[in-house]
Amino acid sequence: MYDLIGDIHGHCETLQKLLQQLGYLAENGIYKHPSRKIIFVGDYIDRGPQIKETLALVKSMVDAGHAIALMGNHEYNAVAYATPDGNGSHFRSHNDTHNRQHGATLEQFRNHPALWEQYLEWFRTLPLFLELDGIRAVHACWDQQHIDWLKEERYSYLSNEWLRKAHQYGNKAKLVVEETLKGKELNIPAEHVWYDKDGHARTANRIKWWVQNKEAKYKDFLFSCPPALHDEPVPDHLHLNIYPTDAPPVFVGHYWLEENAPALQSSNVVCLDYSVAKDGFLAAYRWDGEQHADGNKFVIARQQ
Repeated sequence: MYDLIGDIHGHCETLQKLLQQLGYLAENGIYKHPSRKIIFVGDYIDRGPQIKETLALVKSMVDAGHAIALMGNHEYNAVAYATPDGNGSHFRSHNDTHNRQHGATLEQFRNHPALWEQYLEWFRTLPLFLELDGIRAVHACWDQQHIDWLKEERYSYLSNEWLRKAHQYGNKAKLVVEETLKGKELNIPAEHVWYDKDGHARTANRIKWWVQNKEAKYKDFLFSCPPALHDEPVPDHLHLNIYPTDAPPVFVGHYWLEENAPALQSSNVVCLDYSVAKDGFLAAYRWDGEQHADGNKFVIARQQ
């Protein structure tokens, strides 16, 4: 069976602690379990102090068959940041914001450029989603229409051509990749501007796409709800029913949850990102085939 682990962001010592709590032991530097396998849901790089060590640990487990690693938006952004767009820039521009977001990774690989190039190539091979018998995983959002489109397109590798399509406004690839790796957003009126975790003013707000309650208020539906909208009802046309309640359980990361203890998002949606890079903790879920998630099956590790 599988143990699923959320966003790591370069916190290798905490990851090692979590793996040991899950019963994985290191043999010749590679963590393994006699009967279980890890599914990493993405975001291995940026922010933390041990990015190089984190990548070495995760990739060694994948290469040895003891883990599956999905692509996170930070790995996707890193490839785009490193790849020239053919017009004198890069697919992800080198502006102050992006330089700062990737700063910890670039600094830790400053004296290891060849190794960084190897990891960038590995990032291109990471799947955007995972669907196994009875279980699904994706970094940010499982929209079945997007998943079906990726299957139809036979996506398997983040080539430069795919990068180009995914950075063209109006191209279906841009919508699919962005929402799969970064989540769905709702544009709110400009007077309700809000500020993200990096202090940037935004009018687009990530939604909790698993919310099915027809009586939901905006505070239940938006991740960063402006106070004036807290108790306003969500209009009917925004009840998207993106993930049906009878679908297999899906595990995600990405959302920087700040609760003191892990909790289920719904009976079949589980987020495993609890802000380890901002004094939170690293979370795992032990899956043993159940089709309804169990709130007692989380395992967590806090920074030492």
